[in-house]
Amino acid sequence: MAGPSIDPALYRPRDIVPVRRALISVSDKTGLLPLGQALAAAGVEIVSTGGSAAALRDAGLTVADVSEITGFPESLGGRVKTLHPNVHAGLLADLRLEEHEAQLDDLGILPFELVVVNLYPFVETVASGATGDAVVEQIDIGGPAMVRASAKNFANVAIVVSPAAYDAIVEAVAGGGTSLAQRRELAARAFAHTADYDRAVATWFAEETLGLDGDLPQHLTVNAERLETLRYGENAHQRAAIYSRAGGHGIAQATQLQGKEMSYNNYVDADAALRAAFDMVGPAVAIIKHANPCGIATASPHALDPIASAHLRAHECDPVSAFGGVIAANRTVTLKMAENLRDIFTEVIVAPNFEPAALEVFRLKKNLRVLRLPADWQQERMDVRLVSGGLLLQDADRFPPEVESLVDGWQLVTGDMPAVSEKANLAFAWKACRAVKSNAIVLSQGSATVGIGMGQVNRVDSCRLAVERAGVRAAGSAAASDAFFPFADGPQVLIDAGIKTIIQPGGSVRDQEVIDAARAAGVTMFFTGERHFFH
Repeated sequence: MAGPSIDPALYRPRDIVPVRRALISVSDKTGLLPLGQALAAAGVEIVSTGGSAAALRDAGLTVADVSEITGFPESLGGRVKTLHPNVHAGLLADLRLEEHEAQLDDLGILPFELVVVNLYPFVETVASGATGDAVVEQIDIGGPAMVRASAKNFANVAIVVSPAAYDAIVEAVAGGGTSLAQRRELAARAFAHTADYDRAVATWFAEETLGLDGDLPQHLTVNAERLETLRYGENAHQRAAIYSRAGGHGIAQATQLQGKEMSYNNYVDADAALRAAFDMVGPAVAIIKHANPCGIATASPHALDPIASAHLRAHECDPVSAFGGVIAANRTVTLKMAENLRDIFTEVIVAPNFEPAALEVFRLKKNLRVLRLPADWQQERMDVRLVSGGLLLQDADRFPPEVESLVDGWQLVTGDMPAVSEKANLAFAWKACRAVKSNAIVLSQGSATVGIGMGQVNRVDSCRLAVERAGVRAAGSAAASDAFFPFADGPQVLIDAGIKTIIQPGGSVRDQEVIDAARAAGVTMFFTGERHFFH
């Protein structure tokens, strides 16, 4: 149904609108008292609700309660307070029209020229871990209605949804009123604000359905705000920006402590490094180049400085590729680890925290980007990927922390069960393999990669690449393959290099041929029954 139609000739021009009456209802009280004091000093009548009115009144300001305007008390635990014609007529009256002005006079309703509203902290409540009704109660109804009404009527009303705009409003009020251009800009921000809010609510409901019927959500919304424009994208001719997703706790929310501006590729590689390092339970480091690991390792047993040990072991896997790499550590970076990096060119290092002495060392490398993760950093539950005309959504491929115990659940198809001391290395190889682009082959010894073959269009080439990278270290190592071997030629490359254990999902029609090759060579082989493609 179409909205009301009004002859444009009836509109009277209106640019500067003096502020005589303001409606204030905010959940975020930042800057509220200075704003209220400035408005009161300018002779503005203030109408407010609940906690906002109490805070202003406690500061000695004269404030009218909304209930005085509506003639109806706040009710239902605060769910109903501003949803009333005496409020919304004052927000929606277009005083460029004589008819609207006359109707307000007949109804005895005064208009508002300024509305200051920010919404219930829904996103913050979800981020806190709250669930169920505790989240539902933070879905604002009256707030978005007031914001949208005021924004629609920007010709007459200035709508402010963020404390960041308070100074400009105070200046405008003192200067005689808000301008049309200012009100239009505020309205645009207000509609974006309510749209973001509604997307956050819709996303929460969609995610909640994941646990109700086991299906993925029927509707998917993404609520994100641009943090900054990047110099360029993957290549110099591509535009790019980094956005923060509402409720996010990842690389986008990390704090940059030093270094050059982050690039598009830096963010991609840093996130891939986190994915690899945080798969490990113990102290671990991953070094990434072009979204692929060139080394992943955990600390040596009994290392005096575990995270420094993990870094050295990861670096030893492929020192050539590690040049210009991106590093993630899953523990606080120590002085010793920083000293390890002193002579290694590194683009980015990201970690939960850094020892002050480590940061002093990094300051000598002024171009090194140092990122500290948010305290509540967590891996994503879902993976989203854009495709032309739409997007793909899937559960994130994650390992449970107790994956080491899963070795006992694998199917031993040939060879002897490894000693307990070897199981940690097997579990490490399987975890590390998941972080490598398919086709993926990982060789490991002592829970550190010694050779990685990645991104090849056939598994034989990945095996050759892993063996070539490992060199003499291939002998005696364990090999993990992210998917089954379709023929015995791939395992034969590994066997010829001296690999003693092979881990693979199994499931090929030629599994027996592959098993027979391993058995003939005296190599132990496990079937995990689960693959870990990463494209």
